Amino acid sequence: MEFKLDDKFVKQYSKIEPPFGFNGLGKIVYLRTYSRLKENGSNEKWYETIRRVVEGTYTIQKRHITQHALGWDEEKAHDSAQEMYDRMFNMKFLPPGRGLWAMGTDIIDKKNLFIALNNCSFVSTQNLDEDLSKPFEFMMDFSMLGVGVGFDVKGASKLRILSPNKSITKFKIPDTREGWVESLKMALNAFFKGDSFPEFDYSLLRPKGAIIKTFGGKSSGPEPLKKLHSQIKELLMKRVGSLITIQDIVDLMNLIGVCVVAGNVRRTAQIVFGDPTDEDYLKLKDYHWDDTTQSFKGTRTERASHGWASNNSIFAKVGMDYTEVAKQTALNGEPGYAWLDNMRLNGRMGENIGDSKRFGDLKVMGGNPCLEQSLESYEMCCLVETFPTRHDNINDFMRTLKFAYMYAKTVTLGTTHWVETNRVQLRNRRIGTSMSGIAQFIDTKGLKELKAWMEEGYETIQYYDEVYSEWFAVPRSIKTTSIKPSGTVSLLPGVTPGMHYPESNYYIRRMRIATNSDLLEYIKKAGYKIEPDVTDPNNTMVVEIPVAIEGVRTISQVSMWEQLSLAAFLQEHWADNQVSCTVTFNKHERDQISHALNYFQYRLKGISFLPKLEKASYQQMPYEEITKDIYDKTVEKIKELKFNGIKEDSKPELFCNNDTCVI
Repeated sequence: MEFKLDDKFVKQYSKIEPPFGFNGLGKIVYLRTYSRLKENGSNEKWYETIRRVVEGTYTIQKRHITQHALGWDEEKAHDSAQEMYDRMFNMKFLPPGRGLWAMGTDIIDKKNLFIALNNCSFVSTQNLDEDLSKPFEFMMDFSMLGVGVGFDVKGASKLRILSPNKSITKFKIPDTREGWVESLKMALNAFFKGDSFPEFDYSLLRPKGAIIKTFGGKSSGPEPLKKLHSQIKELLMKRVGSLITIQDIVDLMNLIGVCVVAGNVRRTAQIVFGDPTDEDYLKLKDYHWDDTTQSFKGTRTERASHGWASNNSIFAKVGMDYTEVAKQTALNGEPGYAWLDNMRLNGRMGENIGDSKRFGDLKVMGGNPCLEQSLESYEMCCLVETFPTRHDNINDFMRTLKFAYMYAKTVTLGTTHWVETNRVQLRNRRIGTSMSGIAQFIDTKGLKELKAWMEEGYETIQYYDEVYSEWFAVPRSIKTTSIKPSGTVSLLPGVTPGMHYPESNYYIRRMRIATNSDLLEYIKKAGYKIEPDVTDPNNTMVVEIPVAIEGVRTISQVSMWEQLSLAAFLQEHWADNQVSCTVTFNKHERDQISHALNYFQYRLKGISFLPKLEKASYQQMPYEEITKDIYDKTVEKIKELKFNGIKEDSKPELFCNNDTCVI
């Protein structure tokens, strides 16, 4: 029961050059990240990728409407799908990177892994005494599917760590994602339930270097899983007889993240939320590298090998004293801040929904790694990105919002293999319709115009949520809008990510590409500078791409206070979930963080900070500021990128991929 676009309609786009941005950067990102290999061995072109995504979206709708006998209209669907295709082709909006890569493939159509279309999730350990290993299984399962996961430490002291019994249990681990997760469950339950710690047989697991067909990349073999099992045993044997602690929970989650990164050629995104008054929690990252001794120093040096796997944040309370915790934030940007009551009781800030007929969002327990989504435990979310600067007028943008919203809502029609997730997903239908290029819009059209577009846009989305929820015969979405940080998706059309300002008006953007990638030959012919990665010269090459974002202020010209004000502005007029904002601050602003939090605790749901680097801190940084003269001279050497005949196995974008929330 598939939906297919008309061949003649699609063919006309095959002759149009896609509007990729940033001097070839967008095109390279597309081929490296989203262009899938077809059955004939060649790569998709942009018009084919858009076809796959649109057909996949309408196929999901068609199956849902038909299976529930709700009245499918094929002709009307074709008219709608063609408009969606055109708006996506011209990059007026785009699905998340995960959607660009997975929608319309066997991952969804045959394997039914709808989780892979979602960006992020959250799981609470509050009921650890009942859930036992389940939150940790959730972390591993969703991470292996590329989904960023948030978690809390509320399960501390709710579970006593037991000594494993001495009986012998053998387990031959299947060479599947499910097999890895099951082995984790068995290892943890030896200490959570007093089961025996299994004798694991790793012989079925694919060897190092084997291709991972479903999600791309190459296997690192069984070693990362072996190491995880060993680390769990070593960690918990020391804790037998004691109640599980905050550090135990965070360590276990972080170790799982490290295993997933190593075992599946993945990056991982984790965020952990703790109590701002708990000194032990706040000191979890009390370690630093000492160049003099070439070793780690601090009170938690034993965590240096895995503590990096999560961004550590606190559940802030309105009215609290921020003085001490802000001093820690001033050092390295952590912890971040999430106001749980603001998330639960407000849609857009100022619109209190706690007493309304929608009964607020009172079951929210946390958020995702970039904190643009309010989430219940075991909930996940799908985000979609719009680009206001690529529209001629407000009416054009309102029309785009229909299709952007509809893409995300369609993803909520799928179910998962997690009962707990299905229960909350089917009830909430939470989505996040986002905007990128906000800094460019403000500096070209002004703040007043942005407010008008957001206000009318939000009401437009609520209108379509009523229309489509009625058509799908599902509940309205509990929340619908957010500002995501973006990542490589915003590079495709060449716009600034989310609400963030660019590092500079002219800069070198570096991309890392595997040494054996077919892309390198074509990139070299076009005149781009390519050199070995200084940290991995045998496997990775670095491509330098000159980028210009003119007519827009840079982050150096925007104070910490203005960044906070913009985040609050977007939280009031657009985002009923949250605004993902990492505030860059200068040295002279460090002492102002606690004062800023006092003011903005009434206007935000979450915020994080990052100290501005005074100079390049390492070689081959992702961004390097250059002058206009250097930019012009560099661009002169570059020719048009042509990738005719390319055969490149793309790697999917993972979750909320950007430079600040992905570790």
